[in-house]
Amino acid sequence: MRLLSRHGSMASTREDPLYKETATVTTCVNTPEPKSTVQSRAASPPPAQQEAEYPDGGLKAWLTVFGAVLALFCCGQLTAFGVFETWYAQNQLRDLPASTISWIGSLQLWILYFSGGFLGRIFDAFGPHVILIPGSILLVFATMITSICTQYYQFLLAQGLLTGLSYGMLFYPTFASISTHFRKYRATTVGIAIAGSGVGGVVFPIMFRHLFTQIGFGWSVRIAGFMCLVLCTISCATITSRIPPRRKITKIIPDTKVFRDAPFVLLVVGCLFINFGLFIPFVYLANYSIYRGISSGTSFYIISAMNAGSIFGRIAPPFLADTVGRFNIVVPSTLLMGVLALVFWTFAKSLVAIVLFAVTYGCFSGAFLAMQIPCIAQISNIEEVGTRIGILYSVASFGVLAGSPAAGAVLKADQGSYVGMIILCGIINILGSFLLLWSKHSLNHRLFARV
Repeated sequence: MRLLSRHGSMASTREDPLYKETATVTTCVNTPEPKSTVQSRAASPPPAQQEAEYPDGGLKAWLTVFGAVLALFCCGQLTAFGVFETWYAQNQLRDLPASTISWIGSLQLWILYFSGGFLGRIFDAFGPHVILIPGSILLVFATMITSICTQYYQFLLAQGLLTGLSYGMLFYPTFASISTHFRKYRATTVGIAIAGSGVGGVVFPIMFRHLFTQIGFGWSVRIAGFMCLVLCTISCATITSRIPPRRKITKIIPDTKVFRDAPFVLLVVGCLFINFGLFIPFVYLANYSIYRGISSGTSFYIISAMNAGSIFGRIAPPFLADTVGRFNIVVPSTLLMGVLALVFWTFAKSLVAIVLFAVTYGCFSGAFLAMQIPCIAQISNIEEVGTRIGILYSVASFGVLAGSPAAGAVLKADQGSYVGMIILCGIINILGSFLLLWSKHSLNHRLFARV
């Protein structure tokens, strides 16, 4: 009876459209014993017909990746917010504490993440261009408005709210479009695309460092706006989706069966914790270096060093993940993020040590940022991938929103000491890595399975 029950479970699983796209996992043991519902998603190779549906290359596919790189280059200003925070603390907003200024960057990130809930549904219904084109226009407009801001509430509205929403309108359709063109090399191509934001995170801090002092804040930001105008125009012309749009949104709220999917829920909650701690060094490491006696001019380059490390992390680990498994890359990467904060950042007091921490942390954080979407796509039906990506980022948005202000509050409570903030960053990242490991374990119980 138990054997019949298990065969019945497999039959119902094959009929469920949610499991049309299954993850590919190779283990050392080959046995004809039937697998449970969850294991079948992790261990069964996709049918040849389904695999053939993905071109995994071609002109349209690679043009989509190219356009995504350009769009996400513009989003690199997100991870460069530490430069803005340092500038604001010494100029326009010098009378405000760091924890208050950090709300600008936190709001920006929260809007980016939270907007995925409805932008993913719009993508599944109408395709990428209905989001990309107005998002590009909004980004240029918001950047120009930011260049003339002088008051805190103005920065909150322009740089926090409007640019955050515009980044979301560029972010989600680019990744969802790539996922429709690639399966075998999905992690690699997503990593290449997200490396664009890492390059932007290197270029923008260095550019602002020189331009702020030479031509002033206003024109420096306007030049960035004109750059975004050109790059986003090219992106809108090159990004396409292989899946025809449904032309309607059947339901505003996703089907509740999504929230009964244990691996998906564990992945989402793990990402919530990691996104809480991930951006703390990006926001506060420049100020930390000044605290350690490094000049403010040099501190700008530390953010660039961190983003330079993230470029490698966004390309090399995803390339490896297509061979050894996506979860097998994201779990150790997030664990090392927490360990580096606790062991390395705590004792980094010289310029060399701080730069080394920035590069290594940037590398592993880049790997995590590049692997979130491939992990979601691996356990999702391709027709729902936009919706599920949106759910993940909407939930994770609350971690992003709370992380930097919470770190600033701990910094203030410790009377300027960074030890408590560093411990918070390390512990929360390690906790998130264990939740991702639990998600992997729910897909396949074998520790070294290719998941």
